[in-house]
Amino acid sequence: MFTASAELRTQTGFIEFEEFDLSNGLHVIMHKDNTNPIVSVDIWYHVGAKDEDYGRTGFAHLFEHMMFQGSENIGKSEHFNYVQKAGGTVNGTTSQDRTNYFESAPSNQLELLLWLESDRMQTLKVTQENFDNQREVVKEEKRMRYDNAPYGSRWQEMMKRAFKGQTYEWVPIGSMDDLNNADLQYAQDFYRKYYSPDNAVLVISGDIDYDNARKLTEKYFSDIKPAGTVKNKYPEVIFNTGEIKDVIYDNIQLPAVYIGYKIPGITSKEVRALEVASMIIGDGRSSRLYENIVYKKKSAKSAGSFVWDNEVGGLLIVYATGFKNTNSDSLESDITGLVNQLQNSEVLDKELEKAKNSIENDQINSRQTILGKADALASYWTFHKNTAMINTIVDEYLSVTKEDVLNAAKKYLTNNNRVILYYEPKPENKVN
Repeated sequence: MFTASAELRTQTGFIEFEEFDLSNGLHVIMHKDNTNPIVSVDIWYHVGAKDEDYGRTGFAHLFEHMMFQGSENIGKSEHFNYVQKAGGTVNGTTSQDRTNYFESAPSNQLELLLWLESDRMQTLKVTQENFDNQREVVKEEKRMRYDNAPYGSRWQEMMKRAFKGQTYEWVPIGSMDDLNNADLQYAQDFYRKYYSPDNAVLVISGDIDYDNARKLTEKYFSDIKPAGTVKNKYPEVIFNTGEIKDVIYDNIQLPAVYIGYKIPGITSKEVRALEVASMIIGDGRSSRLYENIVYKKKSAKSAGSFVWDNEVGGLLIVYATGFKNTNSDSLESDITGLVNQLQNSEVLDKELEKAKNSIENDQINSRQTILGKADALASYWTFHKNTAMINTIVDEYLSVTKEDVLNAAKKYLTNNNRVILYYEPKPENKVN
């Protein structure tokens, strides 16, 4: 029987790296890959939506936009111009737990990339003009991607019910009211508190020389003062607080069901077993979910499951989109039956192997680029303080047993530990 382990891992091999700390607290990771003359610079700030205050949601994502609005030596929007004229690409992303900024360019442009990142780390222009402008950009993004998109509110609605009064009650885009009420002083305080070397990890990956990369890093970052950031104390996620059901009427034509089971944070080894469980339940067309409700019963046109893993706690989400005449209660019942079956029936050898192969394949594929490896290195340091996990994480997945999967399912995939959202067409949108 085929196993992916040996064959897939020969594609990337053992990932070597060097790491060190500057006196101001910046953690630096370097990975050398001289295959192509490309270098990526990837900086992660350990701040995301969960670090925002009530009434201030959306700030972490808003600040992702602000970071491209100019600093002491770089004009408004010139960060993009510098990188693109050097033949590179640049972008940023925000999650519940971190915000990152990354550039890839020809390796002879490494000094440029480090200068750009260091300048905005210490001299960003948090002005009223820039703040107001980017707030409007974010509000328009919210309208397009969330408010006016079919099913666009599903994760917002899921999070606010699953984590009510707890960490992760909202998603990074924030609320329109909070964006409207945002003020410049809070933005400036947010920048000073979180955008500092002692709250960041810098990864330099690609066609580099270690000694030269280290010298350039020290040149541009060592004089930046630390903020002495004190992170919030995040309470642990509360499990088994009772089932929550709700109906959302949306501008859609087909009903859908979303079920979210609360799970532990990313550092818990139980999450590995839950990812395997998610694969068995709903990964691909050969999964239990797809074969049952799409192929056999034909009660849904699509279905799947995935793990939304966060630092403190996350969700295992199972979903299905029905047909115009699908009964949502029956669809939810079918899904629940399949999830409950995982707690009470044996996991087949072929199911376990397929899940592990899929996870390993995903891990390997995510590291096919130097930026992908940079992201992985930054993640393992940020959340685990163990960069070497990049070379051991696959083995953790491969060591998951059937008993691990069953025990995790019994513990977390219970009706008492979930939120169910029924998405129904508004009356005027129903197709007859």
